[in-house]
Amino acid sequence: MKVEPLFALLAAGMVIAWFAPDRASDGAPASGKLETTAEKVQVVREEPGPIVLPREADGHFYADVIIDAASSEMLVDTGATVIALTDEDAKSMGIEWNQDQVRPVARGASGDVYGVNVVLDTVRVGDLEVRGVEAIVVPDGLDISLLGQSFLSRVGKVQIETNRMILGS
Repeated sequence: MKVEPLFALLAAGMVIAWFAPDRASDGAPASGKLETTAEKVQVVREEPGPIVLPREADGHFYADVIIDAASSEMLVDTGATVIALTDEDAKSMGIEWNQDQVRPVARGASGDVYGVNVVLDTVRVGDLEVRGVEAIVVPDGLDISLLGQSFLSRVGKVQIETNRMILGS
């Protein structure tokens, strides 16, 4: 299996996250959560229908993700090969790693991207749950964790319709 294309896709996702605007600066509370309004589409799960994520004001889709019982808001990044976790999110999830394990895991516009490969026991968005999911911890340079293809490719349909993303079948 050739690994270089995987790293290129991950790098593209990291570039998107790197340039994604800081949502807290556009009127959102400091927690990073946007206030909901009557016009906004809410995250919806109607059994047995799909999960629907609204497009936020910055043009991106975000999901509340539970990894091994810890919750984090993540940027849904269909161009990222794997889930990429910030150092802060990895620590809050109890993912153990040390600086000696950090290696180049991708190549971005400004050079190598360094991280640590990990496997997550469970990743859940709503009631969509996947076990044994590949991820990387990126200690520096990532402002928000990315929900990538190592999860998305295993939940069935991933579709964008105007201002919403649909996950699951």
